[in-house]
Order: sequence, then structure tokens, then C-alpha cells
Amino acid sequence: MKKETFELLENYMLSCMDNNAHDKEHIYRVLYTALEIAQSETNVDFDILIAACLLHDIGRKEQFENPKLCHAEVGAIKAYDFMIENGFEENFAAAVSECISAHRFRGDNPPKTIEAKILFDSDKIDVAGTMGIARTLYYNAFLGEPLYNLDENRNVLNGEDDKGVSFFQEYKFKLEKIYSKLKTEKGREIAESRRKSAQDFYESMLSEVSKTYESKEHLKNYLV
Repeated sequence: MKKETFELLENYMLSCMDNNAHDKEHIYRVLYTALEIAQSETNVDFDILIAACLLHDIGRKEQFENPKLCHAEVGAIKAYDFMIENGFEENFAAAVSECISAHRFRGDNPPKTIEAKILFDSDKIDVAGTMGIARTLYYNAFLGEPLYNLDENRNVLNGEDDKGVSFFQEYKFKLEKIYSKLKTEKGREIAESRRKSAQDFYESMLSEVSKTYESKEHLKNYLV
């Protein structure tokens, strides 16, 4: 990819990003991880991969403003339109758009091309390990969501069957399951190297807060 092409795509990405858990540094981490994974694959179109990595989250603002929207679908359309408007070939724009539309964990459009699979894995690796913990806590705080929820007896829920949003619920629903969803061998290797740190954090935090709430019975001794 020519440097000026990279800068064109990069500047458009920067104009679309907000300062949150899906900020510009997330984009660069995904890009760098994708390039590492790609070294272990064959027949990768690096121009498509780089463009898709740069633009994969440009629909985040629209989803944040309207949660009914899917940022992957919005981003795919925005990326395609931008590239066509700036003289990219239609086949190239369509291939990049396809990668973006298929990168979401909660989506029902699995990645099919090698570039889409690498983007998917790279994006998911950034929610593995302690980085995933940090980003999830940051995003939950940004949305005003709790760390954990309680049952009717004020016991801490571990997130497994939690109906309400929380950090524990997101860990059990998404972060814990990331490792089995990856599409490339190298992606699985990188993610696996991060798994234990995330598990240790979750288990330690759950233990700490659960034991704290077990002490709630002492309060009865001081109420009359």
C-alpha cells in the first residue's frame, strides 16, 4: 500500500473515532496484531487487510448514538462509500467492506475471506487478557454500568446467568468465550497466551467482592 493511501485511510479513521475503549490506539493494536497473524498465513492481500483494520470501527459513533444500529454494518457502508468517493476500485472497496461487516463478535455474519478472519481474530485478541479486562472496565464505566449485580438476598452474582449488564456479565458472556471463537492458528496462539491473566483477574475480583458481602450479616448486630 502506498504511504499516501495509508494516510488517506488513517486520517478518515481518525476523524470518525471518539476517545473511549474503541479509540485510535485500539485500531493500531488491531492493525499490528493483524500483520503479525498474517505472517503465518498465505495468499493474504495486505492492502485489503490494512484498509479493513484501519476502518473497522468507524461506525462506533453511530452505534453509540443509536444502540439499535450495528457498528460493523454501519462501518462497512461508510468505508465502501468513502473508498468509492476517493477513487478506489469497486472490487477493493467491496472486499474491505466485507471484512468490516464480518468482524463483530455478536454478529451473525461470520468472516469468510482470510483477510476477514485475520481482522476478526485481531479485534478479538484486543479483548483477551488484561487488555480486554481494562477495556471492558473502561467501557462499562463510560456507560455507567456496574461492576457486578446482586440477587434478591444481596449476594454477588458471578455473571453466568445474570440478566443485567455488568462487568461480570460481560466477562462470562464474551471475554471468557473469545478464545474458542478465533479463526486462525496464530490468532488462537496469541490469545491463549493472554488467557490466564484475565481468568485470574475475574476470579480474584469475584472472590473479593463475594467475601465482602458475606460479612453483611454483621450489620444486624448494630441495628435496633
